[in-house]
Amino acid sequence: MTTVVRAIRGATTAEANTPEAIFTATRDLFENIIAANDLQPDDVASVFLTMTKDLNADFPAKAVRSLEGWQWVPLMCAVEVDVPGSMPRCIRVLLHVNTDRDQSDIRHIYLGEAVRLRPDMVERTSHLTAEAPAR
Repeated sequence: MTTVVRAIRGATTAEANTPEAIFTATRDLFENIIAANDLQPDDVASVFLTMTKDLNADFPAKAVRSLEGWQWVPLMCAVEVDVPGSMPRCIRVLLHVNTDRDQSDIRHIYLGEAVRLRPDMVERTSHLTAEAPAR
């Protein structure tokens, strides 16, 4: 198969609006995404991160840049659309990766309270995230 750009989605929730909670939640999400999709930083074209407006204590990109080799990957942070009643303290991510995998082989990861966003994806990948690196 030819190498193509595919997207990997994920989301998690932070326990609080603190730099530590944002860092921990984001890093845990990325470690799970990396493990589930066997990613190397050189495979990633870009990463787009959003947080709900109630999270503003720090940038989630700091957690990604803390991972070895990821400081060279282009990262962008933004505020998520503020829909009334939406999930609080939510961090979402969209990675654009160069891969030869089929769309159906991509593993999207949802952690914390964010499992409610895509229960279909959580069931599909639950056996993979259990083997992800510990924090």
